[in-house]
Amino acid sequence: MNKIYRAQATPASLTQLLKNKSLFCGDAFINGEWVTKNEQFAVYEPSSSAVLGNVSNCNLEDVRKAIRSADEAQRSFYRTTTGTTRGALLRKWNDLILENQDDLATILSLENGKTLSEAKGEVIYAASFISWFAEEATRSYGTTIPSSTPHSTLMTVREPVGVCGIITPWNFPAAMITRKVGPALAAGCSVVIKPPSETPYSCIALTKLAVRAGLPPAIIQVCPTKDRETASELATNPLVKKLSFTGSTGVGKMLARLASGTLKKVSLELGGNAPFIVFDDANLDLAVEGAMFCKFRCSGQTANRIYVQTGIAKAFTEKLVKAVQSLKTGPGLDLAMTQGPLVNKAAVEKVKMHVQDAVSKGAKVEVGGHASQHTGFFYEPTVLSGVTPDMIVSREETFGPLAPVFQFETEQEVLQLANDSEFGLAGYFFSQDIARAMRVAQMLEVGMVGVNTGKISAAEAPFGGIKESGYGKEGSLYGLGEYQNIKSITIGNQNVDL
Repeated sequence: MNKIYRAQATPASLTQLLKNKSLFCGDAFINGEWVTKNEQFAVYEPSSSAVLGNVSNCNLEDVRKAIRSADEAQRSFYRTTTGTTRGALLRKWNDLILENQDDLATILSLENGKTLSEAKGEVIYAASFISWFAEEATRSYGTTIPSSTPHSTLMTVREPVGVCGIITPWNFPAAMITRKVGPALAAGCSVVIKPPSETPYSCIALTKLAVRAGLPPAIIQVCPTKDRETASELATNPLVKKLSFTGSTGVGKMLARLASGTLKKVSLELGGNAPFIVFDDANLDLAVEGAMFCKFRCSGQTANRIYVQTGIAKAFTEKLVKAVQSLKTGPGLDLAMTQGPLVNKAAVEKVKMHVQDAVSKGAKVEVGGHASQHTGFFYEPTVLSGVTPDMIVSREETFGPLAPVFQFETEQEVLQLANDSEFGLAGYFFSQDIARAMRVAQMLEVGMVGVNTGKISAAEAPFGGIKESGYGKEGSLYGLGEYQNIKSITIGNQNVDL
């Protein structure tokens, strides 16, 4: 049976754990300078709920100053560098991230709660976006278009959109920074980052390494804050030409409305609640492995509805329960642990509410089902069987270690259930029938599909959803274009002798 490890009352001194102690910093980075604000906010270490440190709390004027500085820096940055130069700077940044991956993982683990091994995996994943866009920086191709007018040449060039406002979530505090900032810098843009107030330290540490790599300091501005007006400023300020946001659908909609006032470009990665489907011809071991990765990564702070065909539901659930029972929950830096805490108390309360609602409507707790009675924000990894569409968990993202197992009879039924959602980020299914694989992949109303795998995120893969999961693509060959404008140039009257 899974048992929750008792967290210490206070976290170990972080600086004693780091080789490069300068990476742990709570300052803002504005106009090329590290700024310690008098007003600060506390960041908590979730396995003990103790204060990890205090971070500068930027106000509205700080953000406006950062935007003005980024606007000036961007114009110089693009005019004085080539794609080759920007690629070389990004490669240096990538190298420094990998050289400092242990320290970055320690910082990430302590502020977010995820296990050290998972934190290291995220740091390497984060670096892959910098490496990828270092190469894409030199592949910003224009086109030559046959003109319908005689003696004319029509061509296009790609130019940076300008200052980019970057707002990132707490569940992947390193990777969500680099997935947005990498292509922006490769394109020749500057960025003003509002990191999540729950996990700002990873962003600050990455910025220190970016500056050390030689990137012009004012090209990256970091404004940690608890002030919600700062997000609105990034969405409305006319000097900001692009807004990239990852977070809740409600906040994303609000920012999109605000951004429409200046018609700036917007990319949104919002809610998911992805369907995870297991057909009766699936390889059950692969399916359970995929479910464990999708559902319990980041202590379950991802989202999945698990649909299993009736004939194999019992066998799948038994295998899933056995896998979940092997998990060990405790502080992320304890190498014996496989599950860390949730990010805060509200996250624990949401899991509790979803479990209680499901059980009250007939679901059965197969394993787990309890929050920790000790310090820290822990909830036992939990599997529910007998879940039905009238339960809250079928409609809302839990963002916790809760795997709800629904049953279905036919392919048509499960597609209807899977697509009956306002979200459309990702979908997963397991089947050994190649015809079904092609058919279901096309029928799922999502932006990304995993077939016989739960691992679909990579620097080379387009990441983004449809419906109310947002729009725009991150990573891949499409990612650079999200930070560029296409300009057409027509050269006419080439037959005139000048």
